[in-house]
Amino acid sequence: MKPIDADRHFGQSRRAVGRAFAGLAATALAVGRAEAYPGAGAPDAQAIIGSGPSAAVATSGRRPHVIVLNSRDATVSLIDQDRRVEVGRVDVGKEPHHLLPTPDNRQLIVACSASDELFLLDPHTGDVRTRLRRIDDPYQLAFSPDQRWFVTAALRLDRLDIYRCDEGGKSVTGRIAVAKAPSHLWFSADNRHVFVTLQESNEIAAVDVVTGQMIWRLPVGKQPAGIIMSPDDQLLYIGIMGEDHVEVVDWRAQRSVARIRTGAGAHNFRGVGDGRHLLVSNRVAGTVSVIDLETRAVVSEIAAAGGPDCIELADDRRTLWVTTRWNKQVSVLDLASGNLLAQIPVGRSPHGVYLHNRAPLI
Repeated sequence: MKPIDADRHFGQSRRAVGRAFAGLAATALAVGRAEAYPGAGAPDAQAIIGSGPSAAVATSGRRPHVIVLNSRDATVSLIDQDRRVEVGRVDVGKEPHHLLPTPDNRQLIVACSASDELFLLDPHTGDVRTRLRRIDDPYQLAFSPDQRWFVTAALRLDRLDIYRCDEGGKSVTGRIAVAKAPSHLWFSADNRHVFVTLQESNEIAAVDVVTGQMIWRLPVGKQPAGIIMSPDDQLLYIGIMGEDHVEVVDWRAQRSVARIRTGAGAHNFRGVGDGRHLLVSNRVAGTVSVIDLETRAVVSEIAAAGGPDCIELADDRRTLWVTTRWNKQVSVLDLASGNLLAQIPVGRSPHGVYLHNRAPLI
């Protein structure tokens, strides 16, 4: 992986980066241009890293807002999860598609691919704290489990951008070509391998972030999208959006070992938090399938009309929040019964969704 001079490439000084960020997670993002969002105050380490729940949430006792990205509106919808109504919208960059909490869970990163920006939000209230400019086409994001690596997938540019977090606060960056249309990401437990789905070449690829080399590519089906690892770090589950199933891949053997039929447009994943069951949204079928990882079979299906995309699960492991891309809504579902609890109007093409009081990812 050839290092890039971050200062020269992004046109900013290390001094500004050093002031803006402190801590391992923040350093991973420090190659971009950091600035405070209007009204957020100076971008010092305290403002960016945070110090726990905001005063408004802490004193009121209210649960955190549900945060939804409206990709076509360049906004974030804030939903009161108790009343299940939208209570506000926040402007961000163009085409916010995916989001990711920082490893300390004190900030929520929103990736705006069309405006080449990352926005850092308060994960309780949705307030914007900081904006990072000149981060090329950040479509999807991933931290390694040990927090030493931060990766962005540039879908339009056909590459992965890899940032290393050094203890001294210095970041180096490399770029790896991974044609075509890199989409979703997942790390292995050893922190070294990042896997990416390639939607337009119908493959997945494995990249070694230490050497900066692509290790292998494997055909998996038409338009692979979401990807997630089994709890034992043995198998990758890939949503085959152009077909109707989930492909199961033994990543060490580099071969497919199973195919689980779910529904047309199998897209994205969310674990239930019990280490055994996996949720997958079927965008065309308008359903969410529940997969038993031990039997590799679908054990139930939940109706979620309108193009279900990203999935979030509350810490009760029962209340399911699903963005529906085609009808400008978020559906709230009961995982146990499959009942529709609410449909909440939001912006155009709602995509990523986040709940701070969330169940474990796997």
